[in-house]
Amino acid sequence: MKHLWVLRHAKSSWDDPALADHDRPLAPRGRKAGKRIARFAAEHDVRPDLVLCSTALRATATLELVRPALGTPEIRIESDLYHASPTSMLELLRNLDDGLVAVMLIGHNPGLHDLVGELAPPGPGAFPTAALAGVELEIGDWSELGPGCGRLAQFVLPREL
Repeated sequence: MKHLWVLRHAKSSWDDPALADHDRPLAPRGRKAGKRIARFAAEHDVRPDLVLCSTALRATATLELVRPALGTPEIRIESDLYHASPTSMLELLRNLDDGLVAVMLIGHNPGLHDLVGELAPPGPGAFPTAALAGVELEIGDWSELGPGCGRLAQFVLPREL
């Protein structure tokens, strides 16, 4: 069995309309939500072996907020995760080393929402910013990852913490 943690970036700021989408920072509400998710991660033993994170500033800033709570995972910042489709995320995950038991993705909607819905149907009804999904995968190797192979074991919203 493998475990996939899927974390949507925290709420970003739109204060500077001149910034490119990729370069938007977190809003104060996003920083607060990220800290709540970090506290949840610390209290509930969220310990991925590997974190794959989008290159977008709002995603890497979310990673920095939760990173201290995750133990000592390997971190990879992946340009392919910026607005990635479920298909491209599945391909990335299928090529992971099978020695990895737990992996976390940090990225964007609609791709993350669609990915979780595909792996663990029907998935959550919505996937707001800073939401964290924990998917238990009934696979032995990452190459076996596919539709319906998982179960949504956790779905955490920062506003409920």
